Amino acid sequence: MDVIHYPDDTSPAQWKGSIVALGNFDGVHRGHSTILERVRARATELGTRAGILTFDPHPPRIVRPDKAPPLLMTQEQKLAAVAATGLDGAAVVRFTPEVSRWTPEEFVNNVLVDWLHVREVWVGSNFLFGHDRSGNFSQLRTLGGRYGFMVEKIDPVRYKEFVVSSTRIRRLVIDGNVDEAGALLGHHYTLEGEVVTGARRGQAQGFPTANLRTANELVPPNGVYATTVTIDGDIYPSVTNIGVRPTFESAGARTIETHLFDYEGDLYGVRIGLSFVQRLRDEEAFPDVEALKRQIASDCEAAKTLFSRISL
Repeated sequence: MDVIHYPDDTSPAQWKGSIVALGNFDGVHRGHSTILERVRARATELGTRAGILTFDPHPPRIVRPDKAPPLLMTQEQKLAAVAATGLDGAAVVRFTPEVSRWTPEEFVNNVLVDWLHVREVWVGSNFLFGHDRSGNFSQLRTLGGRYGFMVEKIDPVRYKEFVVSSTRIRRLVIDGNVDEAGALLGHHYTLEGEVVTGARRGQAQGFPTANLRTANELVPPNGVYATTVTIDGDIYPSVTNIGVRPTFESAGARTIETHLFDYEGDLYGVRIGLSFVQRLRDEEAFPDVEALKRQIASDCEAAKTLFSRISL
């Protein structure tokens, strides 16, 4: 999948007549997947190119930075998830204060018409755009008729009784309900980053851990989780502790420590994906190291029991 940027890249000829999905796509959840699948199908039907048009940074970072939510994915994760759907490309608009002041028509004219020369644009039903979010689907469709491209929308996607949205998923992750968040995402909530050197206490206790340094903004709350670790495409079951290690320190730094089952090797400096399957318990302080070791062993057994019932 090729990635182009506005305004840095000149008008790309290969995008002319393309079908694009327009939005932020944070998390690339079930609702987003529905739009992307529809766009890909339309492009195949019409014999043209399928892609997304998205923004970096996230627009609230510019227009209301004090209220901007933590994101579910890094930009790198988002583009990788979109590429995995089979789309041909991603067009990324650098969202600046100037862009935030564009009227809906200025955005359409500058980006969709003059830069991308789109054939069709697909959005979610609640899509808003332009200065003060003044443009909606109806206005986008009107502008499409004026400038010669079609506009379609996808109705809200539900999973069981819930409407799937990035806002709802963020709240679930913040509350530690990672299994429910994964159900709405359509994939496990995942942090990515590099394994760094820790205090090596886990190894001394018989449970060596990989300490993750991540650029992800939204880390689940302190506690113990059944997780999986992806290394070069291979998936390993694991158990993860997020917290401040209260058994050892009264005010320790917050860490993300993962014990991989059935893995031998040096992970220092390796990039991994850490996916959250289910929360097992809160973080707690133990009276001594032996009590902590017994609890870690119990956590590992609980995670293994869970993994025996599900497909990784």
